[in-house]
Amino acid sequence: MRIGALSQATGVDIETIRFYEKSGLLPAPARSENGYRAYTQQHLERLAFIRHCRALDMSLADVALLLESLQTTDASRLAEVDALVAAQLTKVRARLASMQALEKQLVALRARCDADHAHHGCGILEELVAAAHGEACACHGQGSPA
Repeated sequence: MRIGALSQATGVDIETIRFYEKSGLLPAPARSENGYRAYTQQHLERLAFIRHCRALDMSLADVALLLESLQTTDASRLAEVDALVAAQLTKVRARLASMQALEKQLVALRARCDADHAHHGCGILEELVAAAHGEACACHGQGSPA
């Protein structure tokens, strides 16, 4: 199949496919007589694997390690895979905690709005301006962090 068909089948942009080839994550395909890349089912499966890993927010270095580990039965290599996934889970949990803190800050900021804009200024904008001046704000409870 050509690169456009591979792109359509996997949902991966053509430029991204070329990038994966250049970076070694995806092996270079054979070329047809007219110079077009000729991708195989193995390319499709490998690209789908890469896409899935990237959807799990894994770095390209982590994806490379996983690809290298696909055919191994080496216990130490498989332990690296386990450690990689555990580290990724730790990162995700830290981001979740950060997002929950951000949600609380936005809820506190949103609470500053009484929606009576005809008779009052915007409490949200007032809080943001106060924070910009280093004053206490509703979302952080004290001076805004830099």
